[in-house]
Amino acid sequence: MSDTVKTPNIIRETSSGVMYFSIQEEMLTRREIECIGEITPDAVHSLIRQIRYLAQLDPHKEITIYINSPGGDVSSGLALYDVMQAVSCPIRTVCMGVAASMGALLFAAGAQRDILPHGKVMIHDPLVLSCPGGSALKLKKLSDNLLQTREITGQILAQLTHHTLDEIYEKTAEDTYFDADQAVAFGLADRILTEI
Repeated sequence: MSDTVKTPNIIRETSSGVMYFSIQEEMLTRREIECIGEITPDAVHSLIRQIRYLAQLDPHKEITIYINSPGGDVSSGLALYDVMQAVSCPIRTVCMGVAASMGALLFAAGAQRDILPHGKVMIHDPLVLSCPGGSALKLKKLSDNLLQTREITGQILAQLTHHTLDEIYEKTAEDTYFDADQAVAFGLADRILTEI
């Protein structure tokens, strides 16, 4: 089975003949983009290009990002967060499925944060995916960097949810899941959507 998912095409008859458009192209014309799957440098690069393009077309019109992500690379996610904050047009986020880890931070960063009724949000501290060997100094440097990243992401979540940093640390000490109602109550989402 192939790992790639084929994007269906939309067929339109025009005065020039039959034209084929990908659904992604059609969504882009409606200022809608998708953050689906793992947050990787390549995925973030594509999302940043789309956001910058749409912001250049109309610096005041809303962009919607649909998110269904288990999270991923923190540095890439923070780059996307910075771009979302830097563009002048409002960015609406919609959680469909799950917004976990860095996906949760990006979802919470929306100017309007909507979640579908069965959506879930999960927050936790940044993780070390593999523990490299090495000297005590090397491990201390890794630990210091991880704690600094924890503070950065914690402060962002505290600002976005209007909770204290200590309250965020209490929730991120382990995987904490929020259903749609809980996400709204905690300040990770603004409203539950029943229609898209």
